Amino acid sequence: MKKTTRRDLLATAAAVTAASIAEVAPAAAQAGPKPIFPVPMVAIPIVGETQVFQVRRIYCIGRNYAAHAIERGSDPNREPPFFFQKPTDAIQNVAVGEVADHPYPSLTKNYHHEVELVAALKSGGTNIPAEKALDHVYGYALGLDMTRRDLQNGMAAEKKPWEIGKSFDHAAVIGPIHPVSKTGHFEKGAISLAINGTVKQSSDLSKMIWSVAEQIAKLSEAFELKAGDIIYSGTPENVGPVVKGDVLLCKLEGLPDMSIKIV
Repeated sequence: MKKTTRRDLLATAAAVTAASIAEVAPAAAQAGPKPIFPVPMVAIPIVGETQVFQVRRIYCIGRNYAAHAIERGSDPNREPPFFFQKPTDAIQNVAVGEVADHPYPSLTKNYHHEVELVAALKSGGTNIPAEKALDHVYGYALGLDMTRRDLQNGMAAEKKPWEIGKSFDHAAVIGPIHPVSKTGHFEKGAISLAINGTVKQSSDLSKMIWSVAEQIAKLSEAFELKAGDIIYSGTPENVGPVVKGDVLLCKLEGLPDMSIKIV
């Protein structure tokens, strides 16, 4: 029997160590940095699909119907489009046929409804021509841009950012996304909102000052738009307050109704 020397033991140990490193190194390299805590993905269901639409950013256009611009104190014939954002996790999904509970938010005593068409993008870019803009739309949904109006007005009066009036939990209510391949694009169609059966907002998409295509084009001048972006395209006139117990019914020609109850 061959006598095992110290040199043999060292050589064997080195070989085992090298083999171990060879096995562990690729796994470690593939793992990469790990977050210190999980952040849930924000997504919107897609009608007829098992896949979901992952939300990257929420853009909103202000005063995009002439009558609403006038009721908010601006001149729709002179004012260029302006945009603001809501946090992604402000999304509240509402299923078709559901009356979803919607919590009355903190700090406000004048909480307003704003019914809107929402466009969901599958791609994007910068400086997108209006004639090419609709190529980037994946689908459409019915939405509510909920607003703490007293906080918005108060900040505006002080010439401060009024984000607190627009950006808060559950501020971006939305129904499921309907692929454009099934609905086509929305350039006209009745849009309305009723509270407890009484119609409050009623208009037509054709009355938008800036079309969805023009909104995408203008937005892409200021931001690089990407897949996962959604755009709330503006609300008609007669926005107004809601209180706990109110049931809101939103309608848009070509899409299922959407309903919430203020709780």
